[in-house]
Amino acid sequence: MRVRRTLVAAARGFGLALVILVGSALLFSFTAVSLALLPVGLGFLLLPLVVPLTRRYADLRRALAQDWAGIRIPAGYRPLPASQHGVPGQVQRCLHLLRDPATWRELLWLLVDIPAGLLTALLPAVVIAFGVEGFVYPALIWSGVDASETLQYGFLSASDPTAVFSMPLLGALVLAASVYNERLLALHFRLCAVFLAPSKNQLAARVARLTETRHDAVDASAAELRRIERDLHDGAQARLVAVGMDLGTIEALIERDPAKAKELVARARTSSAEALTELRDLVRGIHPPVLAERGLADAVRALALRMPLPVEVSGQLPGRLAAPVESAAYFAVSELLANTAKHAGAARAWVDMEYADGRLRISVGDDGQGGAALLPPPSPAPDGSGSGLRGLERRLGTFDGILAVSSPAGGPTLATLEIPCALCSPKTSSS
Repeated sequence: MRVRRTLVAAARGFGLALVILVGSALLFSFTAVSLALLPVGLGFLLLPLVVPLTRRYADLRRALAQDWAGIRIPAGYRPLPASQHGVPGQVQRCLHLLRDPATWRELLWLLVDIPAGLLTALLPAVVIAFGVEGFVYPALIWSGVDASETLQYGFLSASDPTAVFSMPLLGALVLAASVYNERLLALHFRLCAVFLAPSKNQLAARVARLTETRHDAVDASAAELRRIERDLHDGAQARLVAVGMDLGTIEALIERDPAKAKELVARARTSSAEALTELRDLVRGIHPPVLAERGLADAVRALALRMPLPVEVSGQLPGRLAAPVESAAYFAVSELLANTAKHAGAARAWVDMEYADGRLRISVGDDGQGGAALLPPPSPAPDGSGSGLRGLERRLGTFDGILAVSSPAGGPTLATLEIPCALCSPKTSSS
């Protein structure tokens, strides 16, 4: 088993070296050429094509590091911005990539990977080959091959008969050392991690953000519970108490004044129906039935139909997402559309949905007067209501999501939310 793992590590390293010779060299060359062509404008077309290829190549190496050496290398890419209908322009995408530290880390990694990565990948195979040579060279010399002047095995020369007899011993020692080939291959991936992993400052900032959003999630949950309690107390509970009082009065009047009792029965029936309607509305506000049954795309379309202005919904999702993610995205879209209807003075709005590269991206836009901004409210309510776009951003942060808003004076307004998530189930024909 030990021999098998040693040979597998050598074969993997050799295959990795071939990939480096082609992949790292070509991608570094293409990236360098794209950067050089930025001043003449061609780089803005080439760089957004080359950098995603480099990132897929880096992700492949990250996957191999995890599978072959158990080394996890985080990516730390900044999410791409989105413009109208969720599609960033070429120049905007290029400038974003140039500002992303991961782009420059990967460029430096490609440069180092060609010499140092190639060497460390070849080490496991080189160790085995060198050990085998310790037995091949003496066999060639003893079979009559005249190479005494040119053949050299490490520090042993073929011109010295004693050294020739020592070659198999050195080869055996080298082959014995090759049992550590897996560690040599891990050395290659540790070198990759030095350049591909985000800096400690970035990781610390990410941990701080996740800690903050966790507290926000707790506060938002408490505020939501208070809202439900208040709605129940002021709505359905009050109506049910009134129904109970009416029933008590009916019991007292049913024999003395049947007409009055009949009138109170009708009123109690109306109150119970209104209480049931309020309970249904409350439950729908917690989790709409169409969201649970049909998924996020259909729930957003149903929401658009209930808006007081025309809302165009485009895009499709390839499957269902986790219920908390769907709920957060749905209520985010609901709040954005509600803000549009109340404050934007828009004639129409649109929603564009997309799922790609493990991220849900939804853009909500309108042709209104603009002026929306991610500013904290002057005096937020204790229950968290009225927190506006900043509160929405913080709630999305619970899922490590982001919210970007573009709303110049005079419009149009475009709000884009992005949540990293995985598909729970593929799309079916019924959806």
